[in-house]
Amino acid sequence: MSILCLAASPGRMRVGARNRRPTGGKEPTSRLDNARAAVDYSHFMSVLFFKRFLQRPFQIASIVPSSKALVKRVARKMDFSQPRVIAEYGPGEGVHSREIARRMSPDSHLLLFELDPAFSRDLERQFAGDRRVHVVHGDAVRLPQELTRRGIAHCDYILSGIPFSILKIDKKRTLLQKTHDALAPGGSFIIYQITNELKQHATLFAHAESEYFLQNIPPMFITVFQKAPALNSGRRREMEWTRFPANRQA
Repeated sequence: MSILCLAASPGRMRVGARNRRPTGGKEPTSRLDNARAAVDYSHFMSVLFFKRFLQRPFQIASIVPSSKALVKRVARKMDFSQPRVIAEYGPGEGVHSREIARRMSPDSHLLLFELDPAFSRDLERQFAGDRRVHVVHGDAVRLPQELTRRGIAHCDYILSGIPFSILKIDKKRTLLQKTHDALAPGGSFIIYQITNELKQHATLFAHAESEYFLQNIPPMFITVFQKAPALNSGRRREMEWTRFPANRQA
C-alpha cells in the first residue's frame, strides 16, 4: 500500500517531492517576480487553493491549479503584440493571471472577476503594485458594467476556467450573452474545461475550435470561441482565424 504525503511550507503545499528554490543569482523584487520564480504549479498547490477546494469543490472545480504547460498553451491563444483589454472569469489564485500580466504591454488592462472572497483578497495582494490589473470581487456578468465604469469600450480576449457545466441553463446563457456583448468584433472567448459541453450552447459566436490538452491534471478541453468581425461594406470579412489557430503548438 502506498502513502500520499503532503509537505507544507509557508504559504505553499506540495505533493511528494523535495523543496526546490528558484535558480539564478537575481533576487525577486516584487510579488509578481516571486510568482515567476516559483516552481511549476503542476507540482505545487497553495494552502489557500487546497482549503477553498475542500470548502467549495463545485465552485473551484479542480483540486490543483492549472499546470505550467496548460497556462502557456492558453496564453498562446492571445496576441500580446499590442495593448489589449483582457478579462478573466474565476482566476482563483491567479496562475493564468500572472502569465497574462507577464506577457501584456504596459498600456494593457486585465480585469479579474472572482467570487470567492479569500481568492479575491489574495489576488489584490499579488497585484497591489500593478495598475494594469483590476480585481473585481463579484459575478462575471458584471463585465459590461465594469468596462463602462472604467471607460473601456470592449475586451479583446475573455478567459474563463469556471465550470460552466454546473451552471443552470439560464445563468449559462446570460453569461454567454454578456461575454459576447463585451468582446470587440473578432475578439475571442477562451475557455479551459473538463468537459466540452459549452460548445452546444455558445451559438452566438461565429467560430469555435477545440483541442484536448493532456498535460494537465485533469486533462482539459481548450476551446476558442471567436466573435464575428465587424461588417465591411455590407459583408462580413473573412475571419482571421489562421493568425492564432487553436491547435498551434506550445
